[in-house]
Amino acid sequence: MKKLIVVYFLTVLSVFAQFGNPKIVPLEQEYNFGDIIEGEKVTHDFIIFNRGTDKLVIDKVKASCGCTAANPTKTELLPEDSTTIQVEFNTLRRIGPQKKFVYVFSNDPETPQLRLQFSANVIKKEQNKVGSTPDLKLSKYSHNFGNVKQGVVLNLEIEVSNQGDDKLKINEIKSSCGCTAALMSSMELSPNESSELKIKFDTKNLAGQIARTVTLFSNDPKHPSRVLTLIANIEEG
Repeated sequence: MKKLIVVYFLTVLSVFAQFGNPKIVPLEQEYNFGDIIEGEKVTHDFIIFNRGTDKLVIDKVKASCGCTAANPTKTELLPEDSTTIQVEFNTLRRIGPQKKFVYVFSNDPETPQLRLQFSANVIKKEQNKVGSTPDLKLSKYSHNFGNVKQGVVLNLEIEVSNQGDDKLKINEIKSSCGCTAALMSSMELSPNESSELKIKFDTKNLAGQIARTVTLFSNDPKHPSRVLTLIANIEEG
């Protein structure tokens, strides 16, 4: 009888082991916009991964105030898949230090409600006495290469522009790993001028869902650093 009970118990465990759970994991949970001028609309991309073994379903995304809009690019993620939640913050009639939250509701049994946070220091227009300044913009702040074979060198070109009214100087371009190289044709941009940023991402010796960053450092006083996030699901063999 005892043997039958043990066999039954092990059978039940093996059946349950076949069913996994989704697991929601953010690339970052907090982001700071720094100093921004009242009236500006700023955006940031939060990258969300499914690190579990079953499909992750995002039921809804809710912001803590009407000044914030947040939308995911997709709401169903297979294991090791990812999505982007773009957060837009409208600073109109908001002055001083700001801290806002975005709540992501999903079918993750351990974290059914994930809280993302962003902060900023909003400055009154009349207090902004910097004068003419450069304004560094990227045509995108994240890129997902999707599924790729290990060993492939991935290429990406994005536009870097100066939307300010003074000369922009790129002081440094820094990659988060030696697997990524980034090169710009011109490190100085006049107002309303743009240049191409060429990126090579070598997937050799990498496997699984990978996220890497390329950071541009410049003389933009409001955004001294701009980050581009690269994502790929690298398949071995």
